[in-house]
Amino acid sequence: MTIQPAAAFKDNLQQLPPIDGIQRIDLLDETGAVVAGIENQPGKQGSLAVYNYLKQSFGALDAAAAEHGLAIFAEHTPDARSRPGAHPNVDLLLDIAAGGAPLRIEVISAAG
Repeated sequence: MTIQPAAAFKDNLQQLPPIDGIQRIDLLDETGAVVAGIENQPGKQGSLAVYNYLKQSFGALDAAAAEHGLAIFAEHTPDARSRPGAHPNVDLLLDIAAGGAPLRIEVISAAG
């Protein structure tokens, strides 16, 4: 199930599945090495929700998933393009959408 992204990131966030119970998300390359991670903490929860949704909708982070993720990040995507490094989780999607190697998305549940 994919959502139809709106023009504003906050509106898109409201359409995504909840992230309760997720400790973090790890992104792994083809060798299984963790190349990036997103913790469930303030300032990162939007990205965590997007990557969790991409895992549920696409299974892996390939070019199609990355393009969809960029649409969900809405106004943050052009900002990331103009300021590389300002939005590392958007930068990752830009790299994959531009032909970078796909990554595996691993959701780590919170202990409890």
